Amino acid sequence: MGANRATATETDSRSDATTTVTVRCTGHVRDAVGSHELTFTFDGTRLRDFLEAFFEEYGLEDMLIAETESEATHSGWAPVPDDLPGTWRKNPEGEQTRPYARVCVNGRFNEHLGGFETELTDGDRVALIYPFMFCC
Repeated sequence: MGANRATATETDSRSDATTTVTVRCTGHVRDAVGSHELTFTFDGTRLRDFLEAFFEEYGLEDMLIAETESEATHSGWAPVPDDLPGTWRKNPEGEQTRPYARVCVNGRFNEHLGGFETELTDGDRVALIYPFMFCC
């Protein structure tokens, strides 16, 4: 019971915190934002908090976030083998990016960290990547 109270207190203090990160934008995100780099302050400490605040200001959610598994999967991907080496994780449905779009924290893809629950601290770098694609 005491552990639950501590968790609730920690959660409450997190929601009162503000975090300032450096946002780096590439490709289509850079065009939409109008800059390749900016500083962004938001309420909270999680990547989810950052994304909600950033999307509220810049309206890029539809460009980057996939709401369904079909929106997160491109028809041209190679089939996944039955036996994959190592540990493979995928963000849950509704917390995935669209094909070719990625979200990185300090140079690492968010799914290799804690997904949208990844904790951010002041000075972290968040990259929103949606490259220009050219196919012949």
